[in-house]
Amino acid sequence: MAQAQHTASQGAKHPYLISFSVVLASLLYSIDWTIAVVALPHMQGAFSATQDQISWVITSYIVASAIMIPMAGWLSNRFGRKRVYVLAVAGFTLTSIVCGSVSTLTFEVIARVAQGMCGAFLVPLSLAIMLDAFPEEEHPKAMAIWGIGWAGSFIGPILGGVLTEYLSWRYIFFINIPFGIVALIGCLLFLPKDVPSKIKEQLDWFGFLTLAIGIASLQMMLDRGQRLDWFDSGEIIFEGCLALTALYMFNVHV
Repeated sequence: MAQAQHTASQGAKHPYLISFSVVLASLLYSIDWTIAVVALPHMQGAFSATQDQISWVITSYIVASAIMIPMAGWLSNRFGRKRVYVLAVAGFTLTSIVCGSVSTLTFEVIARVAQGMCGAFLVPLSLAIMLDAFPEEEHPKAMAIWGIGWAGSFIGPILGGVLTEYLSWRYIFFINIPFGIVALIGCLLFLPKDVPSKIKEQLDWFGFLTLAIGIASLQMMLDRGQRLDWFDSGEIIFEGCLALTALYMFNVHV
């Protein structure tokens, strides 16, 4: 994968405001990995879905994220890190509105795929933004602040339980809206403009597709394995074989 090439900076003008904006966006993304877990029974009733069907609300988000993460470097290199990050935050916020508003499971899963695709860029690009925002001697501090974004995975189930119990399952998605808007405004105001690389490298489509298929198949196998009794299920065997084949082809290719 092409990696974004940015000129090393001695630190941005507003490092802590930049940190607040990008960490807030990353926190929302990581919260959404787990916030829906406790709401699944309520969503199952609302959509009249089976347990296997409603599980796609979680699986679709995780798989879409896993597929798109490798694209982050190439996109930021080609279009500029700030532009990609701002669009990702805006897309994540808008898809959160859709996730909380739909009336059928099919559209819920589609919205979760879109949400996962937008959110996939937030974590890898936020780290690069943070390291550029602080001078080199303060990079350990930047890494420590960036790590706060991963606390969302632990906050998610608690927050999801409270929102579902006292409001509605739809608010596990609506809660992203005000914080997403704050993060978006912060990114627009404080992220420094960067110049996309003048060397327009072509995307390695074969490498991207084999890696995406491998990661997606592996993630689906791990996510659905326990529910389907692992290798007693033909689906799990197929996903395992597909993951091994795709990742082997990717390894040979690179």
